[in-house]
Amino acid sequence: MTDPSKVLHIRNVGYEITENDLLQLVQPFGVVTKSVMLRAKNQALIQMQDVASAVNVVQYYTNVQPSVRERNVYIQFSSHQELTTVDQNTQGRSQDAQPNRILLVTIHQMQYPITVEVLHQVFSPYGFVEKIVTFQKSAGFQALIQYQSRQSALSAIDALQGRNIYDGCCQLDIQFSNLSELQVNYNNERSRDFTNPALPSEQKGRSSQSGYGDMGGMYGLQPPGARAVAYPQMGDAATIAAAFGGRLPPGISGTNDRCTVLVSNLNPDKIDEDKLFNLFSLYGNIVRIKLLRSKPDHALIQMGDGFQAEFAVNFLKGALLFGKRLEVNYSKYPNITPGQDTHDYSNSNLNRFNRNAQKNYRYCCSPTKMIHLSTLPQEITEEEIVAQLELEEHGTVVGTKLFEANGKKQALVLFETEEQATEALVCKHATSIDGSIVRISFSQLQSL
Repeated sequence: MTDPSKVLHIRNVGYEITENDLLQLVQPFGVVTKSVMLRAKNQALIQMQDVASAVNVVQYYTNVQPSVRERNVYIQFSSHQELTTVDQNTQGRSQDAQPNRILLVTIHQMQYPITVEVLHQVFSPYGFVEKIVTFQKSAGFQALIQYQSRQSALSAIDALQGRNIYDGCCQLDIQFSNLSELQVNYNNERSRDFTNPALPSEQKGRSSQSGYGDMGGMYGLQPPGARAVAYPQMGDAATIAAAFGGRLPPGISGTNDRCTVLVSNLNPDKIDEDKLFNLFSLYGNIVRIKLLRSKPDHALIQMGDGFQAEFAVNFLKGALLFGKRLEVNYSKYPNITPGQDTHDYSNSNLNRFNRNAQKNYRYCCSPTKMIHLSTLPQEITEEEIVAQLELEEHGTVVGTKLFEANGKKQALVLFETEEQATEALVCKHATSIDGSIVRISFSQLQSL
């Protein structure tokens, strides 16, 4: 039997078990000074502050079977009396490779597509990422990530090992690679050389980066010419993860890559481009809008990306506006060609998602009976809001509530129906009151 040691040896540590999970097992017994995850062996080493604390851990779990994430783990004394820095930087990361600037990343529990763009946003905060190659191996979806410096790779592995890209899935299992340099031939969804943007996207008839593994067949690894889907369209995967906790709202797949939507059954006597902008900009930035003169109740709306377009289709299909029930579908046209009959909103400062994108995505919803008004004048009253915006011309105002948030006046206005609230929003958003441009959105609150 191994002599007591302040270093604990934990076995049967599955890939779904994080370092923090194990720390929660032992921290009630004393201070943890060091820990090492031996991913290649499904094991871990944890050093307590003293032998007495470690003895308490082993004695307790001799009688109580420790279980983490529905998996039994086994705790005993390690033959090590002390964990060293070498243990953490080499043994804990890879049994075969010394620390260097290239990381081998395996993604476990991959429920969402992971592409070069996602990986770059996850790893770039720790240093300049020179190259990324993704591929499919027997171990699952993997990537090689080359930093400019070894220190950046060390920082990334210390910060990200065992972490999830999205809540509850896409767990990072990171080791040092034994490669000295990545060879990248193409810049596309599967590989990227950030030091050489002039590389072609694909060589016809050949599979790129075949030396690293099978490049096709899983989630975001589309054949040549296909676009990356889901989260990468946003250009900021972290924003989405923060807004939705890694889970998309009901009805949103995240797989649409069409940016333009076709809206039909509009009321041509009351609708115009600005009113459509006020409504659809709740779900993403608007690039262009075109009313179809040959079909006066139809319009094309180009959103910022496919993800935003899917939000608009999901939340606005069937919405009532000016006595008509809207039909909102994806257009066969990838974009709207600029022209005299097209309104361009790409540079509009009223696009909501250029700032506070995380907050705006979180507040996306179908039309409700209540609207939220912000950027109001500081001295305004509830009566003045209703009167100056002439809200009652759109329907019966059931109630209003004026409040302050972050030192700024805001208000809630409740109508009798969703249609009345929608009409008020499309007609009065961006109206000026005493020099303040009032911004209006739907509120998800059910009552004042």
